[in-house]
Amino acid sequence: MTVPSLESVRAAAARLEGVAVRTPLLWSPELSDEVGASVRLKCESLQRCGAFKLRGSYNFISRLSDEDVARGVITYSSGNHAQGVALAARIRGVRAVVVMPTTAPAVKHRGAARLGAEVVFEGTTSVERRARAEEIAAAEGLVIVPPFDHPHIISGQGTVGLEIAADWPEVDTAIVPIGGGGLAAGTAVALRALRPGMRIIGVEPEGAPSMRAALDAGRVVRIDRIDTIADGLAPVQVGDLTYALVRDLVDEVVLVSDDAIREAAVFLLERAKLVAEFSGAATVAALRSGAAGSGDLVAAVISGGNADVAALVACAGSPAKVPD
Repeated sequence: MTVPSLESVRAAAARLEGVAVRTPLLWSPELSDEVGASVRLKCESLQRCGAFKLRGSYNFISRLSDEDVARGVITYSSGNHAQGVALAARIRGVRAVVVMPTTAPAVKHRGAARLGAEVVFEGTTSVERRARAEEIAAAEGLVIVPPFDHPHIISGQGTVGLEIAADWPEVDTAIVPIGGGGLAAGTAVALRALRPGMRIIGVEPEGAPSMRAALDAGRVVRIDRIDTIADGLAPVQVGDLTYALVRDLVDEVVLVSDDAIREAAVFLLERAKLVAEFSGAATVAALRSGAAGSGDLVAAVISGGNADVAALVACAGSPAKVPD
């Protein structure tokens, strides 16, 4: 399997021109004051489909042969990758099937359906939905679009890092959420090549530490139990390629609690006027809790904005833990 490189990320950026939004890198004065650093937020919550996933999905699907396009595509996803695949398939004119957990937030499965995907529900874990997708793919001859562990997916996600480096050449720290690891791996590929001396920090929920477990074990492992509100950061295991890239290119992977994630999502809503899903708020949780350590010029990736509105409102309406 080809290892993603700065060149493959730049090639992905060329394919994404006119398709993906070049999302803003917004200075957050409130967060900067709180943590004692200049913090800018890479707002992939403002990406088409509400998350970074379009980048990798389109880079993969745009490279399909005419024969594969005629076959159609399928993926398995907790939600954001499903929407990215649905939109990329619609742009390319490809049939798309997405297998999602029965617990997928309505905003995500309705979004995939609205974009034209055929939605199939299966189980609650990434293992269950992957098995179902593979079964359907074999029966119907569909092409599987992996959610994270593929060079084309990783290279597409790496365009986030390319944009950070271009928009803020002085940046010295990047904080990126980790689910399966595609975003962190791709961003690290780009930033490590362009800014060799900067710190790159990955963030996982305490209740879904699949990359941390792999790094501790020295190999990809499957964790026994997932328990987090950050549904987009909850695979039971990371990919072989994403693990290797994170191991080699990311300085540290830290864990944050669900309470810290909730508070970060409320902070972004109330103070930054940004809607972030819980998965997308994990980097801000790592900054505000101190888990991510220090830096002077910090870029934090807000990976998605497909929030469960009721859950976010419930958090915002609970007794405030956010400083005045």
